[in-house]
Amino acid sequence: MLRHGGHAHTSITGLYLVAAAAVTWSFGGAIARFLETPDSWAIVFWRSFFATGFLVLFMLVRHGPRGTVGAFRTMGFAGLGVALCFAVASTSFVVALSYTTVANILLMQAGAPLVAALLAFALFGERVSAATWIAIAAVIFGVGVMVSQSLSGKVSLVGDGLAIVIMFAFSSATVITRRKADVEMVPAVCLGTALAGMFSLLMVTQLHVSALDFFWLVLFGALNLGFGLAIFVTGARLVPAALAALVSTLEPVLAPLWVWLIHNETPTAMTLAGGGIVFAALLGHILMQLVRRQQGKYA
Repeated sequence: MLRHGGHAHTSITGLYLVAAAAVTWSFGGAIARFLETPDSWAIVFWRSFFATGFLVLFMLVRHGPRGTVGAFRTMGFAGLGVALCFAVASTSFVVALSYTTVANILLMQAGAPLVAALLAFALFGERVSAATWIAIAAVIFGVGVMVSQSLSGKVSLVGDGLAIVIMFAFSSATVITRRKADVEMVPAVCLGTALAGMFSLLMVTQLHVSALDFFWLVLFGALNLGFGLAIFVTGARLVPAALAALVSTLEPVLAPLWVWLIHNETPTAMTLAGGGIVFAALLGHILMQLVRRQQGKYA
C-alpha cells in the first residue's frame, strides 16, 4: 500500500493511462469490421508494421535518436520478456480464432487480473486489497454473462489452449512491467510488434491490400495497437499489476458498444447485462481509488 501523497497521485495517473489504453484497444473490433482482406495473416503483418512504425516515431519524438537507441539497449531481459509476451499474445489471438470462438477467448482473458494478482503475489509478494479481489470476481462473472450465449460447448485443445496462453502472456507482461517500473517498456512493446510482424510474414500468402484497407490498417496498427500499447506500458508501471489487468478488461466491455454504434450490430441482452456488471465493478473500484487518494493512501 502506498501512503505518500505523491505516490498516490502517480498511481491515479497510471490508472487513467491504463484505462485510456483499454478504451483505445476497444475500437479494434469496429475497425476490423471495415477490412475486406481475407488473409488474417496479412492483417497481422500490416497492423504490426504500422504499430512498430508508430512506436519508433513515438520514441524518436520523445527521446531523440540517441535516446531511442539507449532505451532499447537498457530494457534488458525484462524488456525482452515483455516483448515476447506481447508478440505471443497478439499472434496467438489470430491463430486461436481459427479454432475456437471469440466468446471462449474473451472468457479466458477475463481471468487475466486473477492470474496477474497471483503471479505478483507469488513471485514478488505484491499484496492485493480485498476490494480488488471482489472487483476481479465481479469482472469474471460479468464477462461470463456477456459471452454465455456464444460459448461453444465443443472443446478445442488448440484454440482454448491458445486462449490460456494469451491470458498468461498478458498477465506476465503486466507483472514484469510493474516489477521493473524503472525500465521504460515502450521499446519492449515495439520489439514485440516487430516480432509478431516477422512471424506473420512467414505465414502470409499475399500482402496486397486495397487502398481503403490500407487506410484502415494504418489506424488499426498505429493508433489502435501502437498508441494503445505505448500508454498501457507507461501506466502499468505505476499501479499494482492486478489493478492494471483489471482495468484493461474495459476493452471487451466497450468493444460491442462501438460495433453497435458504428456498424449497427445490436448486442444481445446478455452482452449488455454482463457489460453493465463489468463496467459497474470497474467504475466502483476506480472511484474507491479516488476516495483513497483523497485520504492520502492507495491500494
